[in-house]
Amino acid sequence: MPKVTSAAVLLMFAITLVWATLVVVAPMLVPAGTLTDLSGRVGIHDNDVLFDELSSVPHAVYWIGDAECHQLANRSLFINDNQMPFCARDVGLFVGLAAASGVATFVRYKINPLFVLAGLVPIGVDGGLQMVTEYESNNLLRVATGLLAGVVLALLLAHFMFALQDEKPRAEAASEEEVRGRPGQP
Repeated sequence: MPKVTSAAVLLMFAITLVWATLVVVAPMLVPAGTLTDLSGRVGIHDNDVLFDELSSVPHAVYWIGDAECHQLANRSLFINDNQMPFCARDVGLFVGLAAASGVATFVRYKINPLFVLAGLVPIGVDGGLQMVTEYESNNLLRVATGLLAGVVLALLLAHFMFALQDEKPRAEAASEEEVRGRPGQP
């Protein structure tokens, strides 16, 4: 009988939980109203000077956010009168990844490809329409589509980790059988 969880899924849960917590807590570790508009571009550190006075934890989280997210103020959530280090959709993704990783740590399941499709289409439609039309989503919808996509991605990753874990004993058993020779064969 396979194990209920694997070390890889547990590690994924730990990492995603710590990261989601850091992203949510970082604005609370900064004096209120210090970071109010981090709007910039992905792949560039636009706001390094704003992070110079921050303590090490929020500095690191905001620095990563500055490089990996556009951080548009109107597409971001605010805590403690500070803009979060990532946009609303990314925050939803991080929380969804952590929540579903936690569930996957304790519950075995089979993933349905239609579930994966249903979980990823909304983020693609919402984000894609914003890129190619005048449509402007709202932060509640961004968080919801990010959360849904994060849940689906975490469950899909955990599914593959469990599949690899279950395959290993089968591969070992097949190797042992080859060494002993197949029953009924000379």
